[in-house]
Amino acid sequence: MKKVKVAILGAGSGGLSARREVAKVTDDYVVIDGGILGTTCARVGCMPSKVLIQVANDFYRKNKFEEMGINGHQELTVDHVQVMKHVRKLRDRFVRGVTGSMESWTGEKLIRSFAKFKDQNTLVVDGEEIHAEKIVIATGSSPIVPEVFKEYKEHLITTDEIFELETLPKSVAVIGLGVIGLELGQALHRLGVETTGIARRKSISGISDPKLRDYVIKKFSEEMNLSFEGISSVEKVSGGLKINTGDKEIVIERVLLTSGRSPNISNLGLENLNLSYQENGIPKFSKTTFKLEDYNHIFLAGDITGENQILHEASDEGKIAGFNCVHSVGEFKTRTPLLMTFCDPNIAFAGKKYQELVDEKIDFQIGEVSFEGQGRSIVKLKEIGMLRVYGDTKTGEILGTELFGPDGEHLSHLLSWVIDQKLTVNRVLSMPFYHPVVEEGLRTALRDLRDKVNEQAPALETYSI
Repeated sequence: MKKVKVAILGAGSGGLSARREVAKVTDDYVVIDGGILGTTCARVGCMPSKVLIQVANDFYRKNKFEEMGINGHQELTVDHVQVMKHVRKLRDRFVRGVTGSMESWTGEKLIRSFAKFKDQNTLVVDGEEIHAEKIVIATGSSPIVPEVFKEYKEHLITTDEIFELETLPKSVAVIGLGVIGLELGQALHRLGVETTGIARRKSISGISDPKLRDYVIKKFSEEMNLSFEGISSVEKVSGGLKINTGDKEIVIERVLLTSGRSPNISNLGLENLNLSYQENGIPKFSKTTFKLEDYNHIFLAGDITGENQILHEASDEGKIAGFNCVHSVGEFKTRTPLLMTFCDPNIAFAGKKYQELVDEKIDFQIGEVSFEGQGRSIVKLKEIGMLRVYGDTKTGEILGTELFGPDGEHLSHLLSWVIDQKLTVNRVLSMPFYHPVVEEGLRTALRDLRDKVNEQAPALETYSI
C-alpha cells in the first residue's frame, strides 16, 4: 500500500490550487485525475466561450456601421467553420498554459486514473490502495442533461461539446437562461444561428432585482426569441426536434443544454464513509475551512461544493483546503461576491443581491441609473442598460449591486472593491470620476442613493480640508 500525507482528487482549478499550497510544505502528495487535463475554465468554460462571444460581438457590430458612416457592412459575412477553428486555436493555447505549468511535477506526482474511497483514509486506484493522511476532493462538475432530452442524444450539444463543433447549426434551442445559456445563446444568435432561449420561469442570468430583471428580459426579447414557459413536449421530426414551449412550437436542428452543471460526486465511493449530506446531495462542509463536517482530514474545493462554479472562487477554495491540509486548520473569509455574465451589455453582481438583502431583512435604499441617455454610452452606440446599487439606510454603506450595462465587467469590479472596503456612498462620491466615461453613470446612481440614506452629505462631494 502506498502512503502519502496528502491526496488530491482532481487536477482542475481547485485541485491545482490545493496542490500549490501543499507543495510549499511537503512533496509527500499525489494528485489523482483520469480525465482530460487543462481545467474546465480553459477547456470548455470561461476562455473558449469568451472567444466565441468576442467574434459574435465584433460581427454584430456591423449593424452600427451605417449609422457611423462606415460603408460596405452589407458585404460582411461570417464563416462558421473558420470561427470554430479560431475558437479551438485560442482554447488550445489557454489549455497549454495550464498543462505547461504542471510539467515540473506531473511525472512523479500525477496519477492518471480515478479514485474511490474504501474508507476515510484509503483510496482505491486501479485496484491499488493509497493511504492518505489528508484528502482534498476537487473532482469538478459535468453538464446536466434534462430527462426530457435523454433519448435524443444525437441532437444534443452540451457545454463540454460545443467548442468541438466543426461548424455551427442552422438553428438551436438553448435550454436554460442562466449565465452560460444567455452568453452562448446571444453569441449564436449574433453569428446568424436561428436561436430560441427557453427557461422554466421568468428568470434570467441570476438577476433577483425585479425591476432590473423585467428590463433585461424586455431588452433581450427585442434581440432574440425567448420563452419562459418551459418545455411541454419534445418530438423527433424531419430535420431535427419539435419542441413545444408554452403556446409556441419550434423546430430546431440542435439543442444546446445550458441548464447547469452537476458536481462529480456519484462515483467516489462516498457511501463507504459515514457522511451527513445537504439537501443538494453534497456532504456538509465548512465554508470557512472547507473541511467536511464529519471528518477533520477531508476537504472539498471547486465545483464539487455545489456553490458558485467560477474560477476565482474554485481557486480560493483550493488554496484554503490545501493550506489546511499542511497546517493547523484555520478559518478564512471568502472574498466579496463578484459574478458576471459576458453578454452584451454585461450583467454583473457585486456584494449582496437584492433578494439577499430582502431575505436578511436589511434596511436598504436603492440608487438607480439608466444608461439610455448616458453620455459615454451614447458615444459608443451602446445606449442600453440599468444599474441598481444598494446602500444601508442608516449608515450609507454600499452593500451590493445588480447591473446590466456597457462595461459592466469593470463597473462591478469597482463596486466589489468599494463593498469590500465597507465604503459609504459619500466616501465613494468623493473619489475622482473622469469625463466622459461610463463610470459617470455609476456616479449618477450613487447620487440617487445618497439622497435616500441617512448619512449626512458634505457641502461639496470633494471633502473640505
